[in-house]
Amino acid sequence: MLTNTFKAAGLAALLAGTALPATAQEYTLRATANSNEADEDYDGLQAFKSHVEAASNGAIAVEIFMGTQLCSNGAECLQGVADGSIDIYISTSGGASGLFPYVQVLDLPYVMADDRIAEAVLSGDFTRTMRDMALEDSGDSIRLMTIGNTGGWRNFANTQRRIAAPADIEGLKIRTVVADLPQELVRALGASPTPIPWPELFTSLQTGVVEGTKNGITDIMSMKFPDAGLQYVTLDGHAYMGALWWMSNQTFQELPDDMKRVVVDGFYQLQQATFASPKRKSIQAYEDFVAGGGDLYVPTPEEKAAFAEAAQPVYEWFTANVEGGQEIYDALTAAVAEAETELEAVRAADME
Repeated sequence: MLTNTFKAAGLAALLAGTALPATAQEYTLRATANSNEADEDYDGLQAFKSHVEAASNGAIAVEIFMGTQLCSNGAECLQGVADGSIDIYISTSGGASGLFPYVQVLDLPYVMADDRIAEAVLSGDFTRTMRDMALEDSGDSIRLMTIGNTGGWRNFANTQRRIAAPADIEGLKIRTVVADLPQELVRALGASPTPIPWPELFTSLQTGVVEGTKNGITDIMSMKFPDAGLQYVTLDGHAYMGALWWMSNQTFQELPDDMKRVVVDGFYQLQQATFASPKRKSIQAYEDFVAGGGDLYVPTPEEKAAFAEAAQPVYEWFTANVEGGQEIYDALTAAVAEAETELEAVRAADME
C-alpha cells in the first residue's frame, strides 16, 4: 500500500545551508511471496529492497512478508494487488492463470532451450506485451513488472523408472498444478495428470497417490521428495519456471517519476538475483540427489526432440482454447527466434 508521510528536514542539513524542502515525502511498499526465506523469491525481494531503499535515499521503505501473512494463494493475493492492500506479489504461471490464462504460455514445453535464451526473452518486449495484456484485463489495476525465475527448470521426476523417451512416462500418475496446460502436457505424453496441492505432494508420492511430478531439483531436494521414494529425475528441461512479479498499478502510478525509475531498476536487480539463485542452489541439490542414490538422466538431443514432438498437441490446444493464447504464443516464439539468432552470433564471435 502506498503511504505518504512527512518529516521535518534534518537540523544538520539546515545548519549546513543545504536547500531542502520543508517536508520530504516517503513511501512504503508491502511485498509478499507465498514461500519462505530459503526460496529464490526471498533472494529477489532482498535485492529489490536493498536497491530501492538505497537508491531512493530512504524515501521508499520495502516491507517483506513471506508465507501467508497477507494472503494465501494466487487468486487472493492478486485480488490484494488489484485493490491496493498489497503492493507487490510474485506468482507462478499456475498461480495467475485463473485471472490471466495466457500466462500459461511460460509452461509450453521445449520452447526455450536454455538459460541464455530464457533470460534474453524475459528481459525484452515479450514481458511488456504480457504486461499490456494484464493491465487491460485487470482494468489497469495489476501491473506485471518483470519475470524472473523460481526454481530453475521443470523436469520429469518419478518413483518408478528412468524416463528416457515419451514411452517411458506412459501410464504414470504425474502430479500437476490445477492449471490446464500442465495437465494437457501430461496427457499428450500418455500419463495421467493428477492435481495435488504442494503441501500434500510428499505424502502422495510416499503412498502412491502419484508416481511422479514436474519440478526443479531445488524444490525436489528442499521438500525431501527422495525420502518419499522419488529416485528418478530426467533433465528434459521442458519448462522454465518463470516467476511473475506483479505490482499494484495505482501504487506505481502514484509514485513521482524519479521514484518510478528507482522501482523499475529495483525489479531489474530482483530479476537478476532470481536468474542467478537457482543456478547456484542447484549445484548442491544435484550432488545431494546423486549421493543419496538418485538416478539423474540427461536426454540426448535426439531423445529431447522426441519429447518435443510428442508434446505438439499442447501448442494446438493452447492457441485454440486459451483466451489471448495465439497473441502471446506468437509474441513468445518471435522473441525466442530473435534471441536464438542473437545468441548464435554472440557465440560465433566468442569462438573465433
